[in-house]
Amino acid sequence: MANEAILKQKEEEVKKLAEKLKDAKLVLLTDYRGITVDSVTSLRSTLRNVNSEYKVIKNNIVKRALNTNGETSLDSLLEGPTAVIIGKEDYVEPLKAIYKFTKENEFYKIKGGIVEGKVMSVDELITLAKLPSKQELLGMLAGALLGNISKLAIGLDQVRIQKEANA
Repeated sequence: MANEAILKQKEEEVKKLAEKLKDAKLVLLTDYRGITVDSVTSLRSTLRNVNSEYKVIKNNIVKRALNTNGETSLDSLLEGPTAVIIGKEDYVEPLKAIYKFTKENEFYKIKGGIVEGKVMSVDELITLAKLPSKQELLGMLAGALLGNISKLAIGLDQVRIQKEANA
């Protein structure tokens, strides 16, 4: 039988993880087989820059933490080596970082995840990762608006030239 102190410690670990998962914008489960320590170190650094965490936690603890939050649909994904990515403020940037990493490392796979409380499949997560970032979308919007404003300015200038020619 397990020592009571160890059980208490594991219960506390589950409780803390459940709290983190509940507050997270993104919870991503990945299979990290076949990647090097240097790659993981680089990935952790990239994720820290977008205010996210990369943790390797026992599947049983992750499963219990998810179940504490009432989430059981990811239980089947918690087999084999699993790394958990927790995005605290944004889900797009960490998701893009992981997607880029999967493209560079053929063995690294996304298993599934939760985005703002909604369970998502691998295909849905990849679709989200391929979308332009907020900054890129704002840039596109600014470019479109600037183009229309330029056309308006040219049109108004042509009206001014016609009026001066007629006067």
